[in-house]
Amino acid sequence: MPRGIGDAVEAVVFGVVIVLALVVLLGMLSIRLVQQYQRGIVFRFGRVLESVRQPGLRLIVPVADRMVRVSMQTVVMGVPAQGAITRDNVTLTVDAVVYYRVVDPVKALVNVRDYPSAVLQVAQTALRSVIGKADLDTLLGDRERINTELKAVIDAPTEKPWGLLIERVEVKDVALPEGMKRSMSRQAEAERERRARVIAADGEYQASRRLADASRAMAATPGAYQLRLLQTVVDVAAEKNSTLVMPFPVELLRFFDRFARDAEQPLAERAMPAEPAEGSEPAPAAPLPGDGHRRPPA
Repeated sequence: MPRGIGDAVEAVVFGVVIVLALVVLLGMLSIRLVQQYQRGIVFRFGRVLESVRQPGLRLIVPVADRMVRVSMQTVVMGVPAQGAITRDNVTLTVDAVVYYRVVDPVKALVNVRDYPSAVLQVAQTALRSVIGKADLDTLLGDRERINTELKAVIDAPTEKPWGLLIERVEVKDVALPEGMKRSMSRQAEAERERRARVIAADGEYQASRRLADASRAMAATPGAYQLRLLQTVVDVAAEKNSTLVMPFPVELLRFFDRFARDAEQPLAERAMPAEPAEGSEPAPAAPLPGDGHRRPPA
């Protein structure tokens, strides 16, 4: 092969290699991979393009375009413990968890710088604000209301201006001072004691009502008292103890009571001296022993 033809072939091969290298380089600079959970935002000479790149292989203009990928996944962010004072002047420490995601990637990139840090700062401020408007009982007993208020307060400045959606906010833990814990423990103990006394009193009242009904039913049947007495004796004997039960009729006690009263009444009447009638002279005193030789007065 002549030398001139060989040089020409080498030059052609070298040119083809250079072209292929340039094509590969341009391809590497222009092809971008967008994951399923991402969206691509293209900036052309510093200006954002309206079209958002969807997941897959996407082409951009080399050198002129720059693509930024934005994750559309839900982010779970923990809010550090914040010291706050409730409406009833109780100092406590509260931490929370915020769930948010990006709904408008263009606003999230253009309107706010470092939106995760911005959401964290808004969440901390909102947590202190909401806790300061609620009392301790509401904070401990109505968590759903506190979570709803927190979501509304955090979502207001982040959804439309920043393109973020606050999906959920939850108060995770409430740390109370030791003195407040002891006071709440005493309060809960007193409340349980009050409920126990009310339940016991209600049970006594219902039992007395039932016993009154039972006594009226037994009064209508004279033999019911005797049957009840025998049943009590059987219940006591079933315990296998050494207790001796002697049934004693109540009517017999009442008879002895009436007999004693009737016997005491005549004795009381004889012991009480009779009062003289009005206008009559008192009866002469009985003579004392040894006064028989004295004359009676004229």
